[in-house]
Amino acid sequence: APLTVSFMSYADDLDRQTREAKDRGHELLLHTPMEPFNNDPGPGALFINMDDKEIQDRLNVMFNAFSGYVGINNHMGSRFTSDRHAMDVVMAEVKKRGLLFLDSLTARRSTGKSVADAHKVPYAVRNVFLDNARKTSKVTEQLHLLEKVAERNGTAVGIGHPHKVTAEALKIWIPEAQKRGFAIVPVSTVVRRLMQNKKDKEAFEALNHPEEE
Repeated sequence: APLTVSFMSYADDLDRQTREAKDRGHELLLHTPMEPFNNDPGPGALFINMDDKEIQDRLNVMFNAFSGYVGINNHMGSRFTSDRHAMDVVMAEVKKRGLLFLDSLTARRSTGKSVADAHKVPYAVRNVFLDNARKTSKVTEQLHLLEKVAERNGTAVGIGHPHKVTAEALKIWIPEAQKRGFAIVPVSTVVRRLMQNKKDKEAFEALNHPEEE
C-alpha cells in the first residue's frame, strides 16, 4: 500500500532511500526536529529561543537535504509547536514552498492546526500513535483503533516508526484492512479530504494522547 515516509534531513544514504521510497509509490515528508519539553530532539533542531532568521536558516538546511517531499511533520516538538510565534515562522516557510503540514501532535496545546489555518497551509493531524508500546500485539490494537477513527470520521492518520514490530504488524494488517474495505492512502489524500470539510472537529483530534515529551 502507498505509505507516507518521513525522513530526517541528516539521515544516512538519504538520496538512495528517498528515491527508493518514491519508486515504490510512497509519498515523502521532511521530518523536522523541534524542541520538546523533556527530551533531546537531535542535531539541527528548531528551538523557541532562536530568532526568526535562525529558524529560517535551519529550515533551509533541512529543505535542501533532499527533494520530492510534499510537506513536513514535526519530530518531537511539544514545546516548539505550543509556541505560536515560532510556528508562525515555520508555517510562513512551508506556505512559501507550497507544502502541507502534518502535526504529529506531541502536545495537547499544539498551535500547529490553527497556525496552518491562518497561513492557508493545508494540514492534517495525527489521530493515533501506532507503536508507543513496541509489541506487535499492541501495534495491532492501535491499528484497529485507527480503523474505528476512520469509520467515524471518514479519514484517520496513524504515525509509527521503523521498528521491526511495526513493520510486522503492518504486513499483516494492510491486506486484512483492505479486505474490510479500507483504502490505505498517502497523507496528501487525507489532507485534501480534510480541507474540504474543516468543520468536522473530531477528524483533527488525537486518541489516547501520550504525555508531552
